[in-house]
Order: sequence, then structure tokens, then C-alpha cells
Amino acid sequence: MKNALPGPKSAAYVARDAAVISPSYTRTYPFVMDHGQGAEVWDVDGNRFLDMTSGIAVTATGHAHPDVVRAIQEQAAKFIHMSGTDFYYPVQIELAERLVALAPGATPKKVFFTNSGTESVEAAFKLARWTQRRQQMIAFIGAFHGRTMGSLSLTASKPVQREGFGPLVPGVTHVPYGYCYRCAYNLTYPSCDIACVDYIEKKLFKYYISPWEVAAIFVEPIQGEGGYVVPPPEYHPRLKALADKYGILYVADEVQTGIGRTGKMFAIEHWGVEPDMICVAKGIASGMPLGALIAKAPLMSWPPGAHGNTFGGNPVSCAAGLATLRLVEQEYMANAATVGAQILHALQEMMARHEVIGDVRGKGLMIGAEIVRDKASREPTPALRDAIVQRCYERGLLILPCGGQSVRFIPPLNITPAQAAEGLDILARVVSEVEQGR
Repeated sequence: MKNALPGPKSAAYVARDAAVISPSYTRTYPFVMDHGQGAEVWDVDGNRFLDMTSGIAVTATGHAHPDVVRAIQEQAAKFIHMSGTDFYYPVQIELAERLVALAPGATPKKVFFTNSGTESVEAAFKLARWTQRRQQMIAFIGAFHGRTMGSLSLTASKPVQREGFGPLVPGVTHVPYGYCYRCAYNLTYPSCDIACVDYIEKKLFKYYISPWEVAAIFVEPIQGEGGYVVPPPEYHPRLKALADKYGILYVADEVQTGIGRTGKMFAIEHWGVEPDMICVAKGIASGMPLGALIAKAPLMSWPPGAHGNTFGGNPVSCAAGLATLRLVEQEYMANAATVGAQILHALQEMMARHEVIGDVRGKGLMIGAEIVRDKASREPTPALRDAIVQRCYERGLLILPCGGQSVRFIPPLNITPAQAAEGLDILARVVSEVEQGR
């Protein structure tokens, strides 16, 4: 650090921001970025930080990867926009071909391009109702699917995200997720026999809604904003079997988990499940605005004009997406598995030494650590978690909170083992300081 944080230039920008930018943004600490390279970033005051956020799982290939930058520049020199809703252009078709080839399962797929994750979920919501001619949806407590009205209706992450915006889209029912560390039914895995899935059929369908009126189940393979919650191994196969039993579509929200983040192209592949639809965005184009809905081809049956947008599948974003997929496939997905295992193991060792780390879970480079008062009580301590996040920033490590009391580690997929070790060393010192001084 060249100066106390925030530095003078950063502080000035933060003040200017407050005067003109919406206060709805959730700025965790006053980091004002100047430039970045790979997993390293510098603020406007010249301070260097290790980035374990990757812009909330977006910069999959790191900051300013030369291959991605080159793809953006070359496409921008040809044309920047022509609206894929009304015209054809090769780069959009090529990216769609890559996505359907990479999507899990043998069923042919088709793609609808969007600008973001929430738009991908909105498209899936509408397509599910169109194809099924059913009105009900099932989502999960702790889920985050976006903040536009349809996706917000599926979201149940924090009350502030929904407060004051009702009535939301009707027909959404939320049930507990497979969160073993904080089981909603006070049961213990594996003796629970995945009661969180059985509840849907034995209680929800028996007393509340008919399964024959449910169009889709929207589920994150690993809950993101809900706390980086990894469900038990049987969870997704059992949930998919239940959906199939009643002709309910299985929609995997891979906005945060997809594009190599967990060591596989899509996180749902860890459980051998083929979703009916997959929502993607974030890491798909290394920071360019792009999202997609990938659906089984028979489902993508809506007629021209039923759904569309102006900027979805923008040619510059698609070019960045093609470059990103090449890099992830060739190298960075494997790196996510390798370095992710390094980080997970180190955090598990840290958990054994510290009472305030109650649980560590994750796959690949999507790892969460739950901060508690002590292991016996498992009492959530969001203030302690926030102190850890703030002190890491002050020592040059950028991490983010998630859920009520967890921190998450989502670095670029090309982070090196040495950079991971550097970040873990900072975290270990911060946890010791916070634990001793609380």
C-alpha cells in the first residue's frame, strides 16, 4: 500500500460518485479501480491488490487478457452493433454453436442471447410458461436470480432486494434449499434421506399447489448470493427426478457457477444432470455484457416476436465470448480445478485452527467460508464477517461477502498458485487479528 486507504484520489472519486450515482449499488469498500492484469488490480492511487472477486465471477480470463482484448478490438473495427433480433451475423451464430456443443446432455439445444443474468432468467421464466402452459414456479430460499420483476420474484436472498417492489409476479413458491450446515428441518445428512427434496412432493404438492400446474423449478447448482451453499450429492439428481415425474422443467441458473468456474464448464455437470434450460451470463465474455438462455431445442418453440431485445448477442460481446470459451476450454477450467483444490484445502486447514470459521465449502474457484461466533453454536456473526472483508481490503486482498455471514473466493480462472497462496496468507493473518480482537 502506497498510502492509507482510501487514497486521496480514490476518496475524491467516492465523493463525486455519491453526488451523481444511485445509492442502490452495494459498494463493500472504497476501491476505485484504475487498471488490472490477470488476478491483480491497481487503484487510482497506485495501490496494488489481489482480486479474489473477478467482478463478481465475471472476469473469467482475468483482467485485460490479450486474446480477449484483441477479439474485442478486431470485431469493433468491423461493426459494433446490428441487432441480432432483426439481422444475422456470423459471430453470434458461431458463439451459439459453441454453447450448444458445450451444454450438458445429448439433447439438441438452441440459444437466446441476452445482456445479463437477470435477462437470461426472465427469458427462461417466459419460455417455461409458454411451452408448459402452466403458471406456477418453484424456487428456493436463499436463491438469487436477479432484480428485474420476473427474476426478482424467484429471488429470496435478502429482504432489501424485494422490499417495496410488490406485488411481484404471482405464482412463485419458495422452499428450503439443500443447505446441510443449516438444515431447515434440523436433520443430519445422510440420515435425512434428502428430506428437503421429499418435502416438495409430500407437503407442497399435497397441501398447497398441484404439481400439474408447476411449469418449472429454478435452481442454482450451488447457491451464490445465498452463501455459496453446495448441496449434498443426491440433491440435484433427486430434484430432477421429481421434476421429470410431473413434467416440470428443470432450469439451472448457472449465471455465477457456469463457464468453467467450478472446474467443469457448467456446475450441474458435477451431478450428472441434464437441465431443460440453462441460464448463463457473468463469466461468458470476460466482462463484456452478455448472457444466454440455452434450452432444449423442442422447448425453444416460441414464434418470432414472442421475445426479443435490442442488444442481446452484441457482436463485440460475442467475439469476447468466443475468445473466453477458447481460453477456458484449453486451459483455465483445469486451472480452476487445480488452484481451487489448493484454496479449499488451505481454508479447511484454517477452519481447523479458528473457531470463527464454521464451515468451508465449494467446487473449483467458487468457494465460501461461513463466519460464526464459534463452532458449537454456529451463531451467525455478520459484523465479524464484514470486519474480515474490510481488513482484507486494507491489506491488499479483495474479497466479497455473500449470504448472511459468509465470505466468497471467486478469483479469475487463471489465478496462479503463488497468487492464491498470497491471498490465503493475508486472509489467515486477518482472521487471527479479528478473532483475537473481537
